[in-house]
Amino acid sequence: MNKAQLIEDVQRELGEDCTKAHAERVVNTVLNCIGKGLTEDSSVQLVGFGTFEVKLRPERQGMNPRTKEPILIPAQRSVKFKPGARLKEQVTSNS
Repeated sequence: MNKAQLIEDVQRELGEDCTKAHAERVVNTVLNCIGKGLTEDSSVQLVGFGTFEVKLRPERQGMNPRTKEPILIPAQRSVKFKPGARLKEQVTSNS
């Protein structure tokens, strides 16, 4: 599923009164709020769905695949997602 398909699903779930533009604003607002929450609090927990968390990846040694020379990969922040129990159950029951 891509973002356009998600917007269509949200529109369908909200019913006849919801326009595609409104559904798109809803999806964008939720995504922006998750990003804002990660920036401000380093964690966003959606009970039953999962937890988004900012993790620090330490500096590490890597290799340039073209020249095979060692390179230093700087430390960086990344987002980790841990699915909640309800999401795990939903995914495993549909396989």
